[in-house]
Parts: sequence; structure tokens; C-alpha cells
Amino acid sequence: MTFQIAMGPRERKSPYFNRTVADGVTHMTIYNQMYMPVSYGDTAAEYNRLLEGVAMWDVAAQRQVEIIGPDAERFVRYLTPRDLKGLEIGRGKYVPICDHGGRLLNDPVLLRLEEHKFWFSIADSDMLLWVRAIANERGYEVAVHEPDVSPMAIQGPKAVEVVADLFGDWVRDLKHFWFKQTEIEGIPLVVARSGWSKQGGYELYLCDGTRGAALWDMVKEAGTPFDIGPGAPNYIERVESGLLSFSADTLPDSSPFEFGLGRMIDLDRDDEFVGKQALTRIAEEGPERKLVGIVFDGDPVTFNEHPWVARVDGSIAGTVRAVCHSPRRQSNIGLALLESRFSDLGTKLEFKGEGRSFKGEVVPEPLVEPGTPMPQPGK
Repeated sequence: MTFQIAMGPRERKSPYFNRTVADGVTHMTIYNQMYMPVSYGDTAAEYNRLLEGVAMWDVAAQRQVEIIGPDAERFVRYLTPRDLKGLEIGRGKYVPICDHGGRLLNDPVLLRLEEHKFWFSIADSDMLLWVRAIANERGYEVAVHEPDVSPMAIQGPKAVEVVADLFGDWVRDLKHFWFKQTEIEGIPLVVARSGWSKQGGYELYLCDGTRGAALWDMVKEAGTPFDIGPGAPNYIERVESGLLSFSADTLPDSSPFEFGLGRMIDLDRDDEFVGKQALTRIAEEGPERKLVGIVFDGDPVTFNEHPWVARVDGSIAGTVRAVCHSPRRQSNIGLALLESRFSDLGTKLEFKGEGRSFKGEVVPEPLVEPGTPMPQPGK
């Protein structure tokens, strides 16, 4: 099936949009009401580049929600069940955001830029409306808006060399989720040791949307000696690594406990936060579902356009949310959201997808351990 999606002003384009087109982007998705590249047409090359070299990604659709004002810290603490005690300026944290019923609304990275200034770097849901509503209903003295900030990711084992050539060796000392505000040739940036892969890398938060093309060209030039190339948040690597993809893996009524985020839910906090009572109840009762890793038989699969219904002994057990063929594991793998009673390791599953039938098994995560190399030819 071939069709086209019309482009217009309703879906925004990133500051890097024209450069991604020039570099041959072939597939885009809509993420936070923006066009976001997902492929440049060579899946194997993009995967290998991430695993063995360095890739540059337009992830400007990873929008920011800025909270600034005298109540900013108190308000941010109210928004997330994760305890932010000791969060220093220049440090980020992965934080679940839940509604009053304990349902997961987003899983952003929180960055503390100043004493009274924070960014939520969000996944694909409209956090700006939620944050503004809570701020006004609760009477917090804060301003909430979307700043002119557009991230670019540089990912892969050689990313550190590219970023060090651009900014200096101080970037080598950044710890994971830490960041620094800086500039390059007059372009204001935040450089963070982060990114949506397990291969290591950085995110450059461009703070002037008029300079997107210039920044793209600088990164491309600095990466040329390391064979840098364009890519996107990598579908195969994220399934191998078990990285949560909000909306793809989650359901509208999912709680964070379904995805192993219980360690980030601090129910013993003395202060209140959104969803505390509901999350306490879910923690006591246990989640109804769990996201698990699976392996399954058959010829290599590419991806699934729809969730696949999974069965155990004929009973519907849940859905297979994402599938692919893992080059490193050399088998079909996936992530399935199953009723908790069907989520034990070794559980046998049956499911159908794209006109084929499969048999699979629940296995430990991550499906591929970080640092696992590509298999050598002939082995």
C-alpha cells in the first residue's frame, strides 16, 4: 500500500527539517505535532552506524515544557512521583508523570537549568496543557510555556569524539543525564550526556531555532572523520535494549508499574504529588499488566503496524507491542504487554501478525545486553 501524507503548517517542521531532506530522509512520523525523521532508507546502515560508529538524529519533536518562577521546584515535585531531593543545577532525571488515577501520562527527562527554572523534555503527549492546568488550579507562582528549544542527538560509540571536537574535552567528563549550558559560534545550546539509545551519546538542545541548519552542518563536518551519518531513534536497538516507547508500548490506562518504573515511584515522601493515593493502591495490589521481552520463531520480521493479540493456552493474554529481527541476537524479538499472570519467564505464547502465525516465549530483559557486539561473518 502506497499513500502520501499532505504537508502543511498544522504539523510543525523542525529547525533541521531542510537538512534532513537534503540528506535523504525517506520516512517521517508525527510526534508532538511535528514531523520527525524515522529512516533514511537503509535500515542496516543506520543500525550499524549506531552500534559501531556515530549517527546524528533530528529529535526536535522532543519538545520542552519550561517551568520558571519562585514556586518552580515545589511545583515540579508535585507533578512527579519521583523524589527530586538533591537535584542539582546542571543535572537531569528521568521522571514519570501520572494523572490523579495513577495513569502514566508521559515519561520525560527533567532538566534543572537554574534554581527556579526547569525543563521537561517530553515524549509524545501534550504535557504543556496538563502542566499549565495543574499550575493554575493549584495556584503555583510559575510561568509555563514551550521555549524555543530543539534537540539534536549524536549517538554511538564515537559520539564522544565528535562532540569533544566541537566543544572541547570537558564533554568527556559529563556524567549520564548531566548537562552544561554553552554556545558554539554564537549559537546558544545545552549539551547533555543523554539520548534514546543504550550506545551512549549526547543531545544538543538548540536554543535558537533560526540556527538549525548551521548547527546541523557543524555537527556533520565535525563527524566526517568518524563517518557520521543521519539516522533516527533506532527501532531495532530500542527493542533490543528494552527502552520504553510511550504510546507504542503503553495503553491509555497504563500505570508506571507495568513498565518497571516502580523504582522511580517514591510513595514514602512526606509531601503530596499527583496520583499518590492511586499509585499507593496499585503498588499494594500489583499492576494488572507487565511489559516483557519475548523471542519467537519464524522467518525474520521487520516491524508490526498494529499490536498483535497474544494467547496462552488459547486465552487472550495481552498484546505484542513491538517486533523486529535482532541482528545481534539473530532471532525475532519483541516487547509484549501481558496480563501479570501470564508474564512469568518461560511462559509460552502464540500470536498472529501480518498474516503469519508465531510461537514465542517470555525471556529476560534486556533482550540484548548493552555492549553486545555485532556477530562476525561466518560465526
